Amino acid sequence: MRAEIINLVDEMKQSIGLLRRHLDWDNAQKKLAELNARSEDPALWNDPQVAQDVMRKRQDLESRINLVRRLEQTIEDNTGLIELGEAEGDQAIVKEAEKALTGLKDEVAKYEIETLLSGEADQNEAFLQVNAGAGGTESQDWASMLLRMYVRWGEQHDYKVDILDEHSGEEAGIKSATIQVKGHNAYGWLKTESGVHRLVRISPYDSNARRHTSFASIWVYPVLDDSIDIQVNESECRIDTYRASGAGGQHVNTTDSAVRITHIPTGIVVACQSERSQHKNRATAWKMLKARLYELELQKQQEKIDAANAKKTDIGWGHQIRSYVLQPYQLVKDLRTGKTSTNPTAVLGGDLDEFMAASLAQRVHGGGPSQVDDID
Repeated sequence: MRAEIINLVDEMKQSIGLLRRHLDWDNAQKKLAELNARSEDPALWNDPQVAQDVMRKRQDLESRINLVRRLEQTIEDNTGLIELGEAEGDQAIVKEAEKALTGLKDEVAKYEIETLLSGEADQNEAFLQVNAGAGGTESQDWASMLLRMYVRWGEQHDYKVDILDEHSGEEAGIKSATIQVKGHNAYGWLKTESGVHRLVRISPYDSNARRHTSFASIWVYPVLDDSIDIQVNESECRIDTYRASGAGGQHVNTTDSAVRITHIPTGIVVACQSERSQHKNRATAWKMLKARLYELELQKQQEKIDAANAKKTDIGWGHQIRSYVLQPYQLVKDLRTGKTSTNPTAVLGGDLDEFMAASLAQRVHGGGPSQVDDID
């Protein structure tokens, strides 16, 4: 077996070893057996909410255990094929098996990154809010491009994406929108996307074809489950109802079903108009508010950690984190990690994993933002 392939196999086995340790392999299998036993008990369904929680945990744990087994089996099968091919002098078998192992490398690396998702809410679903910056139509169009980027990212990862609230721009794009990304680890993956995103391009709305710079902000916060309790004093909130509207200002409902909640002490505003029922929109808006307040606490904790570690940072909450240049050249650059891509079309089409992985690794392993030059 070639030295290059031997080293590759060794690296992947080390990564899978990290996955096993993160999963706490022996205890994970015991826990799965317990969850299987509970799921087979008919009395479990006397409380549907508890039953759904048990089934969700069982499915999640089973999928992670099966993942490790599949990766190990794939490595074992293909190393065996290489040895067989070499013994029989069949280079076609050897090349096919080496190709399979090389292709497996990226998959193993992805799941190794997921071991970094160990925060309290990392496994939860996520709310993602997009807001256009100053600049009218330009920024509103950019906000709609970002919204589409995250929707496509979610769909590529088999997440379900629901639009909870959307306010269209006067001419094009959106002023703001909030989506819910449903699926395991959605918040863990998306949490480092919060911040200001900058676009540089030749404006399609400028008859003189001048270069414009547009800004839009992203805010990500977790959908909270029953394990995280956030208390909100309703007397500190203002609740407004209004008619939901869609693109072009067309009413999607003839009653005041949309709900907006303002948390007066913090100034946080959330809104939901995805349902025709005001009751359902109100319930979702309360969940969004609690999630925002929880994320605010996480932010304060992170700021304390950064201060304690004396980290030098000018990439904070609400500050620029990434630039997307479409003209005069093509480049996407993350200003925290230095990660770049020369294919903005792919990135804006949802190809964000490498940027997210780099940000997650930096946050977990420490160290301040990379000292990289900004993009003109």
